[in-house]
Amino acid sequence: MNFITLTTDFGYKDFSVAITKANIYNNINNAVIVDISHQISPFNNTQAAYILKNSYKSFPKGTIHIIGIESELTPENSHLAMDFDDHYFIGANNGIFSLITEDLMPDKIVEINIHKNIISNFPVIDVFVKVAKHLSSNGSLDVIGKEIKKIKQLTDIKPVINQNKDQILGSVIYIDNYGNVVTNITNKIFNEIGKSRPYIIEARRIKFKKIFKSYSQAINFSIKKEKREEDGKKLALFNTAGHLELAIYKSNPETVGSASSLFGLNYRDPITIFFE
Repeated sequence: MNFITLTTDFGYKDFSVAITKANIYNNINNAVIVDISHQISPFNNTQAAYILKNSYKSFPKGTIHIIGIESELTPENSHLAMDFDDHYFIGANNGIFSLITEDLMPDKIVEINIHKNIISNFPVIDVFVKVAKHLSSNGSLDVIGKEIKKIKQLTDIKPVINQNKDQILGSVIYIDNYGNVVTNITNKIFNEIGKSRPYIIEARRIKFKKIFKSYSQAINFSIKKEKREEDGKKLALFNTAGHLELAIYKSNPETVGSASSLFGLNYRDPITIFFE
């Protein structure tokens, strides 16, 4: 079987997802297609990288990951194929690859150069699927591109540590399906800078003085349900991806509200941790 994942901002209203899958099935034998997400906000490279980075490792080694975000070929936006952590990634040189690899070195990255026979303005089909077909047949990256060492870096979304190392200046990088607010502050950075010191997390006018290990840990189940604080309970925790997340217990963006709506937080809004 050839595992192929798709991460795009296509949505489901149009036919883009369907024809991408059709082209994969028509070109790759025994293809198994897995949709990681097609609900990425349009052109949101940070969101795409966060989702893909925290999901690709669950797939078998050798899986090919097609990234359909800001994929139009331009003089400033070339196409890349990357061998990293025993997985293949195909997408545009728009910064997503740098967020996936972070400080680790990929085994190889090539700038794709098979564009002579492009027949439409849909590079995911015309280029990325063709590259995936080549890789699924154990083809070499050197055949479809020239090796490069430098790719576009996205550094402005990394948290900033102040000179005294008593503040982490972070930001919102993702809002999940429950309206929970995911930040770029990781558990690793928090522990390295905090060194077990007391802290306060500030997000606009909302403050958090404790980080829980799970959502339900924020609820005191020793108190009878009708008397305990549960609905609308605000909490902070490190999610399964190791990122600081601000949440509302059992939130629902369409009914009772969520951390994003109730706290007034959106993509790129600042989140600060103060250490004593």
